[in-house]
Parts: sequence; C-alpha cells; structure tokens
Amino acid sequence: MSFDNAYESLLGHEDSHWAFGTGFSEALSGVNREFPAGVDRDDIATYCLMLGDDALIFSQRLSEWCSRAPELEEDIALANIALDLLGQARMLLTRAGEVLGKSEDDLAYLRDEREFRNVHLAEIDCGPGPGGDFGTTIARLLVFSSWRLALFSRLRGSADPVLAAVAEKGLKELAYHRDHAAQWTVRLGDGTDESHRRMQAGLERVWPFVDELFATHPVEARLAGVAVDPASLKSEVDGVLEAVFSAAGLSRPADTRAARVAGMAGRDGVHTEAMGYLLAEMQHLHRSLPGAVW
Repeated sequence: MSFDNAYESLLGHEDSHWAFGTGFSEALSGVNREFPAGVDRDDIATYCLMLGDDALIFSQRLSEWCSRAPELEEDIALANIALDLLGQARMLLTRAGEVLGKSEDDLAYLRDEREFRNVHLAEIDCGPGPGGDFGTTIARLLVFSSWRLALFSRLRGSADPVLAAVAEKGLKELAYHRDHAAQWTVRLGDGTDESHRRMQAGLERVWPFVDELFATHPVEARLAGVAVDPASLKSEVDGVLEAVFSAAGLSRPADTRAARVAGMAGRDGVHTEAMGYLLAEMQHLHRSLPGAVW
C-alpha cells in the first residue's frame, strides 16, 4: 500500500486503490479535519452516518451478486462498484466516529438496526436470492447513482473539509456507476420483449422508494453550507432518468410512495423488513468473534 490510513489516499495518490485493504491507522491524519465554526458536530456526525450508511448498505447489497451475475464481466463490475461505495463509507463513518468516539468498524458492525440512517432504496431486497432480479438491481443502481452523483457534485463545496474531499474523490467513481447502470438499462429496455418487461418491472419495484431520496431531513436543513438539501437535486436527477428511460423505451412509473411509520423512514432509523436480515449477515462474523482482526 502506498498509504497507511483511510484519508491519506485523498491527497493525490492516483495509483492507490482507496477502497481496498485493511490495517489503516490514525484514520484522520493527512486531511484537514477541523470542524466548521458555528456548526453542531453531532449534526455533522449524523449527516456523515446518513451518507456513509447509504454507501455501506448498498455496497452489501451489490456484493450479493458476486459469482451470481449474468456474465463474468458483470460479476466483476458489480463487485468493483460495491468496493467503491465501501471506500466512501469507510471515510464517512470514520468522520462520524471522531465525534461519537467510535471506530468505523464499531459503526458498521456493532450498531443495531434503529441506529442506521440509510435510505430504504439502499436496503430493499432486489436479489439474487428468492425473488431477486438483475433488472431490478440495475434499476436501483441507476436511480441511486444518479442521485448520489448529483449530491456529491454539490457536496464538493461543503464547509466541512472531509465531506468536500470525499465528494471530490467519489465523483469519478459515481459517474462510472451511473454510466454503467444507464447502459444496462438501455440494453435491457431496448432488447427482447422479456428483457424489456423485466427492466420495466424493476423500475416499478424500486420507484416507491425514490421519493425518500429528495425529502429534506431536519439535520440537513440545519447544516446549511455543510450538507446538501436533497430537495434541490430532484430536477437534475429527473432529467437524467427521463433521458435514459427515453433511450431504453421505458415508461416512468407512477409516483407512488412507500409507506412510512409515523412519518418516519430510513433517515430516522425506521427500516424495511429486509434490513434486519441484511445486518444479520453483514455483522455476523464481527459479532461472533469480538475484537478479532485480520
């Protein structure tokens, strides 16, 4: 490794694979980590958990396709996208952890379901288990990457130096994620009758969870100049998706919304049934062997 901590790779080591490897120490060295003046640090920590959990949980979902994708090249592509997101999650959780007094591993493996702040779109079960479908996974990747790319484009101007650095580094990765998903959406949507049907069905499956992406949380509202108001992203993301749908011959699903519990959703720690099963698998080894390192 050409760097020895989770942040040093942001400083211009183009040959380093910042999502890979273990054994990082002093994760906050190498990047300006001063907090913006007049901003509540707990709010910054919560915001980092939101964005970090989105990436961590979706990375876990994408990793489920390892050895199960429809072709070998796609198997590798989805694994690499998952690793990109894992790299983003590591630094965002590390940033949150310096406020909360926890490590990135503590936050990934030792929190309970209600403590996670990811959007529902990242956690829902789209495959490859029973009922899973590749078209649905591509539909989710298209929506998620289009939204996150728009968000990171604005987050580069954050008053928090770590958030700005993570966004700058993640832009190129997210642009690839979006392009990859768009190509598959057109390939399936404009392919055979069966591939078109399954791609349209995939969009219908994920669409009820799209509205949550653009709902402004009170934490985001309080972090003016630090966070990005997700409501400001809707027009841009809609434009991208409409262009892809048109090229693929797909119809935009009806704007239905997934049910909430007392008005709360993933950002509030209220999750779908699928989340508990996902965490049980993701956290099993760490919880079974407390303190283990490898």
